[in-house]
Amino acid sequence: MTFDPDPVTTVTFDSYGTLVDVEAVERALADHVAEPEPVSTLWRSRSLAYTYVANHVDAYKPFYDINRDALEYALAAHDVDLDESARETILEQYHDLDVFDDVRDGIERLRDGGYDCYVLSNGNPAMLDSLVEAAEIGDVIEDTISADEISTFKPDSAVYRHAAARTGTPVEETAHVAAGWFDVLGSMHAGNQAVWVDRKGSPWDGFAGDPDLTIETLDELAEALGV
Repeated sequence: MTFDPDPVTTVTFDSYGTLVDVEAVERALADHVAEPEPVSTLWRSRSLAYTYVANHVDAYKPFYDINRDALEYALAAHDVDLDESARETILEQYHDLDVFDDVRDGIERLRDGGYDCYVLSNGNPAMLDSLVEAAEIGDVIEDTISADEISTFKPDSAVYRHAAARTGTPVEETAHVAAGWFDVLGSMHAGNQAVWVDRKGSPWDGFAGDPDLTIETLDELAEALGV
């Protein structure tokens, strides 16, 4: 599909991997684990898998709790035995992730161009509060919208419809920006225009369609919207 800027009035942004770098958790793991990279990779993949499954087996938990369960599994799978205090210290890194350099300026540019900007995330409200504070974007976004508000995770269409209701914007007038392929596809299925943030030059998995727009930085989205 081709990105059409004309109907867009609202932009929603995913959080983890889109605005903040989840790979920063490896530093927290490195203080406790000899080989943090494989543990971190499994932790992230298992966390996402739990959200997918939770939508279908009535096993919803706030995302922070999902992350805790996934961390415990990843550590066990790599035969790492840490006490509860150490696990919680690692988990708390999700409240202090690195912000991508283009985030503040990119969102501010969109806001100044007349677009209402929101964060739409699986993260529960406390996690999103920490993210907004760390990214210093509280003054340039309208609000955060959490999947926790409806106890359903992305990529379920209900999350994007809920965002449309919260923003007062029809889904077709919303551009959703995400680094996660599943989030891009979920937003497309719900009727959003989908913008894929590809910061690493990764190949797109097009088994269920292509993004309306692919960008490397948020400034490229501002350019596509003519601001």
